[in-house]
Amino acid sequence: MNRKQQIRKVVELLEKEFPDAKIRLNHSNPFELLIATILSAQCTDERVNIVTKNLFKKYKKPADFASSDQEELEKIIFSTGYYKSKAKHIIQSSTMILQEFNGMVPNTMEDLLKLPGVGRKTANVILSHSFNKPGIVVDTHVIRITNRLGIVSNRNPKKIELELMNLLPVEKWVIFTHLMIAHGRKYCLSRKPKCSQCPIKDLCMYNTTEV
Repeated sequence: MNRKQQIRKVVELLEKEFPDAKIRLNHSNPFELLIATILSAQCTDERVNIVTKNLFKKYKKPADFASSDQEELEKIIFSTGYYKSKAKHIIQSSTMILQEFNGMVPNTMEDLLKLPGVGRKTANVILSHSFNKPGIVVDTHVIRITNRLGIVSNRNPKKIELELMNLLPVEKWVIFTHLMIAHGRKYCLSRKPKCSQCPIKDLCMYNTTEV
């Protein structure tokens, strides 16, 4: 079985295991998703959703965030961690959206990467879920699991993204990340993976060498 066959079988099995795999960040428009994704760095989606429930009542649009007091914003998002840099990036990105993109979240990778605090991971989330432009979001779960499976052999997010794009059909790009996240949380844990219970253990190099 080559890597392309392997990864497609992985997707097939995990789609059966996690039929409701989807984005978990609550949002109602591209801008809210941008803010939520920035906040999600090193933070659980559940915590972000708790914070944004009140945050989006107080600040509703880019102008609200751009003119906000950074210390006040920091207090609201404190529990998401790295609150100082996140608050700074949110205010700066909101300001740039107003000044350079007519108040609208940009819809290209090139322009999204101009926003402070936005890398390829965040940009792909926005493009995939707000603009119907499929991409593969490479987070810690994707890095860990694809390396354990032996599908990739490096930990560089951009290189992994490009490799996976060549291995997966485009219609599976978006769901792939959600499947990896669900699998990483339930079975393929960082420190103590549950290999004996894993639904894709027969496709995994890690399972056969390090159980």
